[in-house]
Amino acid sequence: MQKIITDDLEAFLSVLPPHISQPLREYSDQDKLLEVVMDLGRQPEARYPDKEIVLSPKEVTLEDIDYVVSRISAFGDDNRAGIERTLHRISALRNRSGRIIGLSCRVGRAVFGNIRLIRDLVESGKSIMLLGRPGVGKTTMLREVARVLADELKKRVVIVDTSNEIAGDGDIPHPAIGHARRMQVPHPQLQHAVMIEAVENHMPEAIIIDEMGTELEAQAARTIAERGVQLIATAHGNTLENLILNPTLSDLIGGIQTVTLSDEEARRRRTQKSILERKAPPTFDIIVEIQSWNQVAIHPDVASVVDAMLRGHSTEVEVRWFDEEGEVRSEKRIFPSSLQPSSSEAPPPREHAPRRIFSIGIGRSRIEKAAQKMKLPVSLVNNLNEADLLLITKNQYRRNPQALEVAEAFKIPVYVLRSNTLSRLEQSLADIYGLRESADKVAIALKEAEEAVKEIKKGKDSLELHPQNSFIRRLQHQLIEKYGLKSESTGQEPQRKVKVFRPA
Repeated sequence: MQKIITDDLEAFLSVLPPHISQPLREYSDQDKLLEVVMDLGRQPEARYPDKEIVLSPKEVTLEDIDYVVSRISAFGDDNRAGIERTLHRISALRNRSGRIIGLSCRVGRAVFGNIRLIRDLVESGKSIMLLGRPGVGKTTMLREVARVLADELKKRVVIVDTSNEIAGDGDIPHPAIGHARRMQVPHPQLQHAVMIEAVENHMPEAIIIDEMGTELEAQAARTIAERGVQLIATAHGNTLENLILNPTLSDLIGGIQTVTLSDEEARRRRTQKSILERKAPPTFDIIVEIQSWNQVAIHPDVASVVDAMLRGHSTEVEVRWFDEEGEVRSEKRIFPSSLQPSSSEAPPPREHAPRRIFSIGIGRSRIEKAAQKMKLPVSLVNNLNEADLLLITKNQYRRNPQALEVAEAFKIPVYVLRSNTLSRLEQSLADIYGLRESADKVAIALKEAEEAVKEIKKGKDSLELHPQNSFIRRLQHQLIEKYGLKSESTGQEPQRKVKVFRPA
């Protein structure tokens, strides 16, 4: 079904230390090799689609890592490098001082044939967004799309190649892209600027972009589409629903907003009063979900599909795949939408204490640390429509109106943090999970702290307060600090308490 043009495997093996490359040369499944992983102090591994094998009993040393680094190009801001005029990619892991202590050496292959699944869509001239999990072949398909557009359809094609993923490393692009031209991006954060530069300076009929992921890139894509240029791009997310619920990239499919219906209209539509609607025409006409190397799901009319999904209606998706003889097969399948209830009945009530949290502006590790410390049953989710609560910082609250609209439509509570400090986060979680003690108990504890402050001001060196839980102790510490005194927690739980004393 797929014919490999080239994988330049010898060039790949030549940059690896001999004791790592030799077992690979002797192994029979060279055509299936995905990557070689070299981590300091661990045995080197080769990864295949269905297995991993150890290449040497000898642990990887700094000398082994330096051996590879000295034979490849320089690493960019994204910690990626390559081998000139090949499609191979080497990614670095660094320690705190910047020393490279690990390498992921991925084999790059140019493949003919996979574009047959969507060739008619490419030839239509419409803009296409490719979605799919990492490693499913999005970049490989982009590369083949560029070649077909440039060589077979004779179009002016420009590739915006941020990490040299599409056209390979070095100044001369890999022949797999045909006569398409390649613009390299000096820093990943400048991809949006190079996208605009490509349109303004080089008059392309088609632009190829890999890994769109920021709001600026989404805005640049809309600008390009409005000038009549065909866009073929990939983005983070496995499905169209992921894209709709991504506040940063939902503009690519027209953006979403909350509309409040009248009682009569809500009854007529048999839906809730607050519903989601598309704000504008989508930037991309077609969405292709790459489900595997051999199968894709196609949404040929993004505008109508998004509208149907936002109303909670099932949508028809065309699934195409290669059969055992390499022929393209297709069928229409119906998929239900989980974005918005279509019934006039209210959604089931959520638990009083939310367990699934979607956060914006707060690091996952920070939330997990606070939840573990407070022994809370917090589960962080990746999709807003799966959450029981949207936790968002004050700054992000102003910048993400779309996320708030989604939360409103799904009746997901929103909790806004004034700041992103750990103490503020812990206080907020105490509020959310009902850990704050009764008002009387908190008031009594704070009153005791105030009395202690007065005693210290009168001349006492130190005082110990009654044992309290961690939340109340934190409030006491804050109150004492406000009066210019010092405090510390002493003792073991559950008898841990605050000690107040004057500054040294």
